[in-house]
Amino acid sequence: MMKKLFAFIAVFGMLYIGASNVVVAQDTTEQAATEAAAPAVDLAADAEEEAAAAAEEGKSLHSQLKQKFIEGGPTFMSFVLITLILGLALALERVIYLNLSTTNTKKLLVSVEEALDNGGIEAAKEVCRNTRGPVASIFYQGLDRSDEGLDVVEKTVVSYGGVQAGLLEKGLSWISLFIALAPMLGFMGTVIGMIAAFDAIEVAGDISPSLVAGGIKVALITTVSGLVVAIILQIFYNYCVAKIDSIINNMEDASISLIDILVKHNLKK
Repeated sequence: MMKKLFAFIAVFGMLYIGASNVVVAQDTTEQAATEAAAPAVDLAADAEEEAAAAAEEGKSLHSQLKQKFIEGGPTFMSFVLITLILGLALALERVIYLNLSTTNTKKLLVSVEEALDNGGIEAAKEVCRNTRGPVASIFYQGLDRSDEGLDVVEKTVVSYGGVQAGLLEKGLSWISLFIALAPMLGFMGTVIGMIAAFDAIEVAGDISPSLVAGGIKVALITTVSGLVVAIILQIFYNYCVAKIDSIINNMEDASISLIDILVKHNLKK
């Protein structure tokens, strides 16, 4: 299920990038046609400028983002967008997995204790099989080796707890990679934009604001885009880390409680 979700988000992102490139091409074509058909009369030009200003005021947020995407350079900005899409796909997969892994440990402990008193080890194992989450899996492994002694149960619980912790942290390294990669791509865009500005100065042989404005604008847009992507992914990453810490703490507390329950059960025999 998680792989299908990841694939769906990634495909959706690629389609969005393709649509953005098509929009860029359409905008370029429309701009060329408008320039070719522009009237020579000053009054008509003023009317067009007023209409463009009115349209600019009525632009939606999506239109503004699309415009900034185009101004930052569709080819380079696509890499930043891919970073956001892949990072969000991994982050959402982790968020869903971690929320599904959350277990009401107090309720599970009560159910396991009642099953032990009424039906023995097999009944308790059945309760764990029917419960979702890493805590129930750890309980099952411990109960499955309960006939080998409490020392073996304790070692099993600790070992399998490490396995479950590794599963919870799966994919976090990739999210941290995209968090680091996004601002790097933005700073690379800054360098590319400044190189373009100096190339324009070199060709013109003169320094003027109009020559360097385009390159500096590209540099700033790419930098801001990379930082925004990193901030968004960092929020998801911190949420996942906090959620994992909470689940691991519950696992450790519940494991100690399970040992206590088994001790009581053995004393009652």
